[in-house]
Amino acid sequence: MWMNTFARLVPPVLQRSSGACRALQFAGRSLLTPPLAPLLVRGQQTLGSASLPVRSGFTGPSVRKARALKGERQVEVQWGNGGHSLYPYTWLRDNCQCSACMLQSAVSRRLLLVDLDVNTGVKSVEVTNNNQLSIVWPDQHLSVFDSEWLKKHCFSDEARKARRDKMFFNERYLWGSTLNIPTMGFQEVLQDDEAALSWLLALRRVGMVHLKGTPTERGQLAKLGDRIGFLRMTHYGLTFQVQDKPMANNLAYTAGRLSAHTDLPVLQYTPGIQLLHCIIQAAEGGVSEMVDGFHAAEVLRQEDGEAFRILSSLLVDFNDVGTDYCDFFMHNKKHTIELDNEGQVIRVHLNNATRDSVLDLPLHQVQPFYSALRTFTDILNRPENVLTYTMEPGDVVTFDNSRLLHGRRSYVSSSSGLRHLEGAYLDWDETLSRIRMLRKAVQARQ
Repeated sequence: MWMNTFARLVPPVLQRSSGACRALQFAGRSLLTPPLAPLLVRGQQTLGSASLPVRSGFTGPSVRKARALKGERQVEVQWGNGGHSLYPYTWLRDNCQCSACMLQSAVSRRLLLVDLDVNTGVKSVEVTNNNQLSIVWPDQHLSVFDSEWLKKHCFSDEARKARRDKMFFNERYLWGSTLNIPTMGFQEVLQDDEAALSWLLALRRVGMVHLKGTPTERGQLAKLGDRIGFLRMTHYGLTFQVQDKPMANNLAYTAGRLSAHTDLPVLQYTPGIQLLHCIIQAAEGGVSEMVDGFHAAEVLRQEDGEAFRILSSLLVDFNDVGTDYCDFFMHNKKHTIELDNEGQVIRVHLNNATRDSVLDLPLHQVQPFYSALRTFTDILNRPENVLTYTMEPGDVVTFDNSRLLHGRRSYVSSSSGLRHLEGAYLDWDETLSRIRMLRKAVQARQ
C-alpha cells in the first residue's frame, strides 16, 4: 500500500510502473538500481603483452588480453566486449588483494605506504585461465586481480562518474513551490526495508519527505535514528523541543516568524538531515515554508554571477551562545554557498538569527557582501520558490539541512496546549551507509 500512496502523491518526481519496488522510478531511472555508464577507455600503444586462453565457466567480465605499457607505466586490459581499461602500476601494487597486503575481513590495506615502491615496474603480466589478471612484480611478489574487481575500479571518466553516482547518490531533483511532497507512512519506513530505502533515496534526490501516521508523543524520532544508525548529538541535546519558552535560547523557541534558514551553520560539521515531528499544532498560523537552496543558488548564478561569486568565496561568521543540554559558546565560519572542486553547489549555509555581528571582511567587501546576500535572500523569498504546507499532529518532515532552507510563519497557540514539535538531526554519513546496506539487502531478495 505504501508504494501506491507514495507514487500517487509525488508525480512526476517519483513514478511507479508495473512490478514491485524495483520498478519505482525517479525521473525515468530506477531508485534501487541506477544504471552504470559504459566502462570505456581510449586504447594506447603497447610495448609488451601476454595472455592465456580463458576457460569456459568463469564468472565476471571477460578479459580478452592484458599488456604492460612500459612507457606509460600502466597495464591495459582489453575486455571481451571490445572495451579497454588502463591501470597504473603503482596503484595496482598498492591494491594487491593477497592476504599479506590486504585484510579481506575488514577490507583494509595491510601494505604500509613506506613499503610501497611508488616507481615500481612489472616483471610480467598475464591473463590466467580462470579470467584473472596476474602480475609478477620485480621483487617476485605476485598479485592476482579478479576481472569483476578490475572492471569496478576502472579509471575512465564514465566509470568514475558512474561509481560516484552509485556510491553517493548525487542525482538531484531541483524544485519550486509546485513540488508534490513525497509522502510515506511512518510505520512502513520502520518495518519494511523497501519502504525505508525509497524514503531515503527520495530524501537524497528531492531533499524532503513527509512521514504520516506517527504517534503524537515524544520519542518517535529516536526510532527513525535507530532505523538508520543513530541520531546526531548537538549542544541542544539528542532531540529538542520546539515550543514557546521563557527566556528562549533560540529564536525557534518563540512564536514569531522564522525566515528561511539552515540549522546550525555555527558547527564545523553541520548536521546533514533534520527531522521535525508535529505533536501539537498551533491554534492559528504556524504554516511551514521550505525552499530548495540548490535551485535558488543556480538561479542566482544565472541572474547575478558576481553575487554568486561573492557568496561562494567570502566566509561568514556564525555565533551561538547559551545553555541547553550543556553550556555552549559556538563560533564558526562558512561560505553561504559552498562549492565542490568542479564548481557545483554542495551545501548552503544561511541563518539570519545566528549570523554574527563580527564580519571578518576588508571594508571594501562589506557593501558588496550585503548586496549579494540580499539578492540571494530575495530569490529565496520569491513566491515561485517557496513551498508552503501545514504540519498536522502525527506528521514528521524529514529534510536535507545541507540543501533546503526551512522557515515558519508566526502562530498563536491555544489555551489547551502550546504548539509542540520535537526535532532531531542525522548525519549524511550514517544515512548514506544505511542506503547502501538497504539497497544491498533489497537487491539480494529480488
